[in-house]
Amino acid sequence: MTMDADQVWLRVRARLRAAVGEDVFTSWFARLELEEVVGDLAHLSVPTRFLCSWIQSNYVEKILEAFTSEDQSIGRLHLTVRVNGQARPRLVSSNEPSATEADAPASTQEVRKIPALVTSQPASGTRANALSGSALDRKLTFDTFVSGSANEMALNVAKQVASAAANNVVTFNPVYLHSSVGLGKTHLLNAIAWAAGASDTSRNIVYLTADHFMYHFITAVQHQSALAFKEWLRGIDLLLIDDMQFLQGKSATEFGHTLSTLISGTKQVVVAGDAPPRDLEMLDDRVRSRLSGGLVIPITQFDPELRRAIVQKRADQAASRFTGLSFPGPVIDYVARSIVSHGRDLDGAVNRLVAANQLTGEPITVGLAEKTLQDLIRSRETPRVRIEDILKIVARHYKVPRNELLSSRRSRDVVRPRQIAMYLAKSLTSRSLPEIGRRFGGRDHTTVLHSVRKVEQLMSQDGELTQEIELLRRMLEE
Repeated sequence: MTMDADQVWLRVRARLRAAVGEDVFTSWFARLELEEVVGDLAHLSVPTRFLCSWIQSNYVEKILEAFTSEDQSIGRLHLTVRVNGQARPRLVSSNEPSATEADAPASTQEVRKIPALVTSQPASGTRANALSGSALDRKLTFDTFVSGSANEMALNVAKQVASAAANNVVTFNPVYLHSSVGLGKTHLLNAIAWAAGASDTSRNIVYLTADHFMYHFITAVQHQSALAFKEWLRGIDLLLIDDMQFLQGKSATEFGHTLSTLISGTKQVVVAGDAPPRDLEMLDDRVRSRLSGGLVIPITQFDPELRRAIVQKRADQAASRFTGLSFPGPVIDYVARSIVSHGRDLDGAVNRLVAANQLTGEPITVGLAEKTLQDLIRSRETPRVRIEDILKIVARHYKVPRNELLSSRRSRDVVRPRQIAMYLAKSLTSRSLPEIGRRFGGRDHTTVLHSVRKVEQLMSQDGELTQEIELLRRMLEE
């Protein structure tokens, strides 16, 4: 890590301390460390999974805001748990030789052996940026997945794919899971990887987020090792791609080639995204058709019974880790009834209650839940608005094709609707500026910020435009 990155991190810590106060900073941020900065991605680490989960649920936006204030080139965060004092996986390998299996401590050997899914060695001659999959979460298995009417079909298909892959058989191919955020797509992809690799660690199983796929592709091009990257991809037995909606540019083209090659070679491919294949505008028609021609499984919003089952499961898991911890039935009911968005918010609610109990000693009651979860519940009172919804509404209202909003066209009849769509995305979603930019054709976060400020300026001068945008807002919130 460069000295500049160290200096930025010191200033970020100072900003966080000033923003949250000394007590909160000591409790949650004192053990947070910066591992590296890769492009626009800051890799942070913490010593425990609980701390990792807590920060991810409550402070990611605040940390990213502090980074962006100090260095506008940083637009994404990657948070991992340190094992034996070291963060795994590193996004860029060091120049020092890595420890062999024999030299590694027992706990490290365990992580690398059961099963060997997280990393996959590239062909010899590849440069120092060793190819690897994204990190798998040990908690995301079939055993911890809670099923109901919303996700039962997706779970059954995932189990069948994992069982077939473990026996070197391909059933449905490709499999495409889609849903809005937080409904279990990532959990199922992780579970498939763990189950398929449990019986045979020699199987080449790779889980990649779209961001990680793009990082590998861009790095390979920069280092003139694109051929090794392609050979590595084509040697995979089971490929799992997450957050497909974030794939952009030439990386999307390379994914299309990889998909065709793996399927033709009878290798299993499972993909997850937040929209059906037909809405993945970054892919060409042939790739979208290939995905649509496989098994497409939607996961719908959770009903009250499933929400309660998830809260109960997470509460039971927490009670097994902390002595004397108890979640009364009325608290389970309150959380399931009050938080209706998605599974991650339910997990976050349980984590908050556990933390409040452990830090203060106060028993978990409905009163504690009302106090601790107040902001989470209030923020979910209105329906979640997706960027995809904004694109559809704005395109229809201004009679501009959706793909034009994502294009590089600069004519006035396209630019103004595009700016309004970006303004609505910033106002009505929790997406960061870099995320919004990626969803709008891979634009830089500064372009999004300029659009937001431009629309705010126009609204202050034009009452009719203000009313028009308010109409669009009501349409989206309804």
